[in-house]
Amino acid sequence: MNLLFICSRNKWRSPTAETIYKNRQDHQVKSAGTEPSSKNKVSSKHILWADIIFVMERKHRQRLQDRFPNEMTDKEVVILEIEDEYQYMNEELVEMIKLSVDPYL
Repeated sequence: MNLLFICSRNKWRSPTAETIYKNRQDHQVKSAGTEPSSKNKVSSKHILWADIIFVMERKHRQRLQDRFPNEMTDKEVVILEIEDEYQYMNEELVEMIKLSVDPYL
């Protein structure tokens, strides 16, 4: 299963999620951001590749729908409700991601 994690700048939240899940044999994992200043900016290729898209906030889902309306058709999108207040691999962030994502896997 292809998992895509999205946050704003692809600096802390989505790279943390990618790191948590990237070594699982049954999943391929990528992360990207919605902002122009993102380390890895989300593209239509990302959307088409993903089986499930996990966004950190509602605004990220909206941005994806606005920018990629055709690619987003029939895509499963899960809003994790994790605000941008954690550093990369912060212990609390890791726990929140696992609690929210694991039920979908």
